[in-house]
Amino acid sequence: MEREHFDWPFFEERHRRLATELDAWAASHVHDAHGDDVDATCRRLVKQLGQSGWLAHAVAGTEHGGAADVIDTRSICILRETLAYHAGLADFAFAMQGLGSGAISLAGTVQQKAAWLPRVARGEVISAFALSEPEAGSDVAAMTCAARLDGDHYVLDGEKTWISNGGIADLYVVFARTGEGDESGATRRGARGISAFIVEAGAPGFEIAERIRVIAPHPLARLRFKNCRIAASQRIGESGEGFKIAMRTLDVFRTSVAAAALGFARRAMSEGLERARTRKMFNQTLSDFQLTQAKLAQMATTIDSAALLTYRAAWRRDGGHNVTREAAMAKLAATEGAQQVIDAALQMWGGLGVVSEQTVERLYREIRALRIYEGATEVQQLIIARELLKGAKA
Repeated sequence: MEREHFDWPFFEERHRRLATELDAWAASHVHDAHGDDVDATCRRLVKQLGQSGWLAHAVAGTEHGGAADVIDTRSICILRETLAYHAGLADFAFAMQGLGSGAISLAGTVQQKAAWLPRVARGEVISAFALSEPEAGSDVAAMTCAARLDGDHYVLDGEKTWISNGGIADLYVVFARTGEGDESGATRRGARGISAFIVEAGAPGFEIAERIRVIAPHPLARLRFKNCRIAASQRIGESGEGFKIAMRTLDVFRTSVAAAALGFARRAMSEGLERARTRKMFNQTLSDFQLTQAKLAQMATTIDSAALLTYRAAWRRDGGHNVTREAAMAKLAATEGAQQVIDAALQMWGGLGVVSEQTVERLYREIRALRIYEGATEVQQLIIARELLKGAKA
């Protein structure tokens, strides 16, 4: 994978070394094709990533198997960009270990961290982040899944959907409404009164209601909770603080979605260049046409523009700054730009580009989801505008 952009001043020498070492590892351990059994492939990838030490970057706390006491956003982005370049499912396996356990890294008790984070980092358990519901995706405040306190236990009732790693995860971080903040005692709708819980696979009253198939296969499911009793000690953070914990978790990983899109775009650029140089047309190669040259120039410019936004956001976050606007810009530019780059590369491949499991065909399917999850493009536009207007008032 091209690594010239890691010479930019956003990075330290440790980041450049990480990129070089991971690229070499991925080239020999990660492959485009994942076979028919996606669940088994994900389990294998999580184990490989853990055994090779890469998952240490997805959790916080050196005493709990993390690479550092605080998750380094630039490292997360480098890992996701590099893994996505080699195989989307490898990127997915890495990202979900971090996102699924992120709430524990950020707000878990000492006991919760000790119990789960070392095993997540070693790839011994698979984690999942259960936030979305049938009527509460981007609008988290519309959540209806509820948890009521019953002695020293909580009882969960409701559903979650679009849950990545659903069906194969050992650990689910589940967000449910606990109702704090309403003087009348009724469940309050809104961002208040949501708490986060650790629910283990196999807990009584918890079931995988449906496995969901999507255009870029990965483990995905709808979850159902019916009188699911979990110990009160499984709550993460204070009661009613779940919304803040969820947003803090997403804040860590949202910029990395842009990095994954960069990885897809760079792979598409590589495939497009190779095809342009070798495809014969009308007694010359495809790259001899000015139309092709113009398209390649636009693809390269789109990638670099998105990369600058992505690593600006990561660099600023690692510096302790709020990056709500920067992360939204990065995700919007990188995911939308990657879609354009991949489409252009597929066009260069012609009919072969739409043959199932060709690299550009796979990329075409994989990029589509990134424009939706962790905040669709339209939501990012709203966030950017809100931040601009907030600044204008000041």
